[in-house]
Amino acid sequence: MNLDNIEAFVYVVHFNSFRKAADALFLTQPSISSRIRTLEKELGVELLIREGKRFSLTHKGELFLPHAQQTLKSFKKAEQLMSGKTTEVETLRLGCTETISHYVVPLVMPKLKARFPDFQIRIITDNSDSIIDKVLNKEIDLGFVRSVSHPALESVRFIEDPIKLCVYQGHSYLQEPPLSIDALESEPLVFYECGSLNWTKIHRLFETLSHPPKIDYHTDNMETAKKLVLEREGISFLPMLCIRREIEEGLLIPVTIPSLSELSLVTNLIALKGSASSVIFEAVLEINKELKLIERFY
Repeated sequence: MNLDNIEAFVYVVHFNSFRKAADALFLTQPSISSRIRTLEKELGVELLIREGKRFSLTHKGELFLPHAQQTLKSFKKAEQLMSGKTTEVETLRLGCTETISHYVVPLVMPKLKARFPDFQIRIITDNSDSIIDKVLNKEIDLGFVRSVSHPALESVRFIEDPIKLCVYQGHSYLQEPPLSIDALESEPLVFYECGSLNWTKIHRLFETLSHPPKIDYHTDNMETAKKLVLEREGISFLPMLCIRREIEEGLLIPVTIPSLSELSLVTNLIALKGSASSVIFEAVLEINKELKLIERFY
């Protein structure tokens, strides 16, 4: 089977035009047509139904197309390898929120890179809504976002990160932990806001108190909130994964308030259903099971 004939077929389908395929291959349209007819004779099947200047793939043509594309791609790579030219780098486009970018990606991606050493991993940091749109528009391959359900998306819970009240070393709560949120009435707070419903829940609980807590700082930046607590400017509700190092070093200590024990940040891994990134999608989930990101620290 002549590779030139396969190439002509792939190019015609790719450009959806005999003329454009001919231009791309520096051939005439009759030459392109001749090559495809020869390929059909070699296969013993009709690949295209011609309707004037238009055409459509036959059922056999649809079945043959991915094999033709893979054959052509494999030959091009082999040709580049034999000539000593650098092969084309495959890119994995990953979208994630800022928190995941800081605290999860550096743990997961090295293991993924070890499994797919030829991939270049491009990391895009954005908010959940934007990442979802980019996955739907095929601008990125995988996304780490808040919990989401969409008929076009494969969405699996990736991590559930507990939110707890965190205090600095030497705080009085370490000797006498608060039994309820009422104990926070006299405490200066650093309030980290990330748009989660759980933060809304905390705010609503504050509103039920006769004397709401004193929020000295309100920030949407995790690092800022963490450093203000380390500077003893107040205490704060923070996701555990984001302060694992400070906990290990004894700089920050989580304190449990029973009425707020079920608060958590849920992150899902998403990809477009039926996309070519399904193998990598499954690999990321396997890596997460190996790492046990939350269980490992708490």
